[in-house]
Amino acid sequence: MTENTQQQTAPITELPTQYAPAEVEGPLYERWVERGYFEADAKSDKPPYTIVIPPPNVTGSLHLGHAFEHTLIDALTRRKRMQGFETLWQPGMDHAGIATQNVVERELAKEGKSRHDLGREAFVERVWQWKAESGGQISGQMKRLGDGVAWSRERFTMDEGLSQAVQTIFKKLYDDELIYRAERIINWCPRCLTAISDIEVEYQDDDGELVSIRYGEGDDSLVVATTRAETMLGDTAVAVHPDDERYRHLIGKQIKLPLTDRTIPVVADTHVDPEFGTGAVKVTPAHDPNDFEIGQRHNLPNLAVMDERAVITVHGPFQGLDRMEARSAIVAALRAEGRIVAEKRPYTHSVGHCSRCKTTIEPRLSMQWWVKVGPLAQAAGDAVRDGKVKIHPQEMEKRYFDWVDNLHDWCISRQLWWGHRIPVWYGPNGEVVCVGPDEQPPTGEGWHQDTDVLDTWFSSGLWPFSTLGWPERTESLEKFYPNSVLVTGYDILFFWVARMMMFGLYAMDGTPPFHTIALHGMVRDQNGKKMSKSFGNVVNPLDWMDTYGSDAVRFTLARGANPGVDVPIGEDWVQASSKFANKIWNATRFALMNGATVEGPLPDASEMSATDRWILSRLNKTVAEVDAFYDDYQFSKLSDALYHFAWDEVFDWYVELSKTTFFAGGEGARVSGRVLGEVLDVMLRLLHPVVPFVTETLWTTLTGGESVVIADWPKAVFVPGADAPGGFRDTAAEQEIALVQRVITEVRRFRKDQGLQDAQKVPARLALDGTPLAAHEGAIRQILRLQPEGDGFAATASLPVAGAIVALDLSGTIDVEAERKRLTKDLAAAEKEKAQANGKLGNEAFLAKAPDNVVEKIRTRLAKADEDIARIEAQLATLPQA
Repeated sequence: MTENTQQQTAPITELPTQYAPAEVEGPLYERWVERGYFEADAKSDKPPYTIVIPPPNVTGSLHLGHAFEHTLIDALTRRKRMQGFETLWQPGMDHAGIATQNVVERELAKEGKSRHDLGREAFVERVWQWKAESGGQISGQMKRLGDGVAWSRERFTMDEGLSQAVQTIFKKLYDDELIYRAERIINWCPRCLTAISDIEVEYQDDDGELVSIRYGEGDDSLVVATTRAETMLGDTAVAVHPDDERYRHLIGKQIKLPLTDRTIPVVADTHVDPEFGTGAVKVTPAHDPNDFEIGQRHNLPNLAVMDERAVITVHGPFQGLDRMEARSAIVAALRAEGRIVAEKRPYTHSVGHCSRCKTTIEPRLSMQWWVKVGPLAQAAGDAVRDGKVKIHPQEMEKRYFDWVDNLHDWCISRQLWWGHRIPVWYGPNGEVVCVGPDEQPPTGEGWHQDTDVLDTWFSSGLWPFSTLGWPERTESLEKFYPNSVLVTGYDILFFWVARMMMFGLYAMDGTPPFHTIALHGMVRDQNGKKMSKSFGNVVNPLDWMDTYGSDAVRFTLARGANPGVDVPIGEDWVQASSKFANKIWNATRFALMNGATVEGPLPDASEMSATDRWILSRLNKTVAEVDAFYDDYQFSKLSDALYHFAWDEVFDWYVELSKTTFFAGGEGARVSGRVLGEVLDVMLRLLHPVVPFVTETLWTTLTGGESVVIADWPKAVFVPGADAPGGFRDTAAEQEIALVQRVITEVRRFRKDQGLQDAQKVPARLALDGTPLAAHEGAIRQILRLQPEGDGFAATASLPVAGAIVALDLSGTIDVEAERKRLTKDLAAAEKEKAQANGKLGNEAFLAKAPDNVVEKIRTRLAKADEDIARIEAQLATLPQA
């Protein structure tokens, strides 16, 4: 071998006849963990490489999105570990406030209890008990996938250390007047009884109703349209555009609000689109975010008409009704008064739902805690603009800037019991005290802590540095911050990534939390459709792993991963990847049985055949390609490059071309066995980050090394006797083997056209003298099942290809007349194609208008037609005359 393989021993040359992933994967992973391969040493003098895991919810289980993202991260970290970096893939889980509280509340409901029956302290203790017994099953599933994380460093967002980090940064932000308390519109779930973040709102098209209501009387009336008639009870104005001539006479006037004894003003606001609907909109500041902004600009009162459960609280006839019941009742009452101008049912429109319980979200005016994001977002945007942080792919930068440059203040309080409780105490005389982690909260009569907890994204926004011990300046923080790269989905670019950027720059003295943000798409089904339980197309990756092995799932996901683009996946693709893993196994097993070895140095170039030099040249090309694709996060391209090199070039060509050499034995077999061993060694190391299990078994068997996990990442191979400063390349050998491949491919196609079976032997005369093909006659004959010509040989078909002639005796194997008819028909089709292409290329008007790529395609078609005509005419010429 040319590089260190650790604890070299004599290689084992036998493998089981079949690869059984279920028998291999579990024990291998346990061995890796026991030997500490995935741990990271803060005292190491190796350069650091750090990636945090996007913390999965403690309530979660491994879904296909996790498997996809984890495969990409694991591939990056495994490669960097092999390259000699002190590699940390930081694991952990998120406490998932609302999701976890819902799970435990459902358990309590089965016992006929609610959290209020237990009280806050006992309920929180019950959640911790649930976590210990049932939470975190995803950790075991991550091991099934092969995640090479530093398990000894696993963190949880409610750990003591991370809780201290949360309290520290809250206090710092509060003291810097970047956290404040105010009454604003928030997303409210009437079932979970809490504010929820934007990312916890799922939008879907619902069938509702659009009703147009006349406000006011006579000339002083106007019509507004709404899908939420129940909120009209909280209207405090009607808004029109200041330049809308239709309503200019009404601006500043009071009009009667139907069904109430109130009048409301008509205000002019540029937010109103005069071209949409009637150009007049009802303004309900306490129940709509846009209306709230209008209300702020015009000093309108905020009139809340629903309680926390979305039950109407005002106006006698409707008081006590659920919002949906009130909607129908109010429309009926308006209809009775002749106020309904138009009704549209069903009216399909986008409606927000709680992602946890699917309840329709209610915008609600509420007193909440907020982060003033202006200066934080400015820093987060500048870090990318200044090049401190790179977003990959670069075209995603625009989406990032669109978000951070227009970020609204962030509502961080949640009306839950499970989570980081807001560290603010209120006194009996209106005092407000924010308490840091090392400070004692105020005591005495009348003092109490805020009952809300913090949004889960608040603690996960600290993840890149809180997991390393911040606010303490630990060795791990000094070594592994900032992260090298963040690998995450573009769908949480705004929510998680932006928050980590803001908090990292703020807490870490302007140092961003990562150098690169590598964004990937979402996993979809094989038809490109979003996976959803309602669609019935959700896939459990564990089922596929049970059937096909983890390597097959990983390779399928990596092979579909183009930066920032969604990934379609189907079971047949996983099955194909399983065949690839089996191909690697079977081909390596064959190679080991036929002399493949890593023992001793590579032979001198002068001792090698052109086939040997060709595969080593192609190997170096592949090493360079894979490195470039890794550095550009092109997982799909690197996987494809490895697939085609392994299957096509190594197994289908090199092994087949070398079989005659291996079977002959002697010095040629020894040289090719050493070359094949080198190729397999490097190829398995290249494949390892994506398909770790099968490569570990094969590589350790081939080399006798301790583990491919800690083997050196491949570099260019150098061949003794060949002057190659950047690694061995032999273009002459590549050109020579290309000719061999062309001959074999053309004859194979001809045999197929004649209906000959692959194993059917055919007498042949090979005129190869004077060409580079002469040295490969044995291999060509063996691969193509061409027997030597014997007595009575009659060349019934003669194929000129690559400067040589392959004459075949097909007497008794084909119907000559039927073959002549078939070829004549193919020739006519090729000539028609040529005429059509020539016609277009000879049309000046067409050439003047057609795009360059279209013209180039036609030229390519013409060249292909010429080639087909020459080939078919040659085949016709070889057929015996009647």
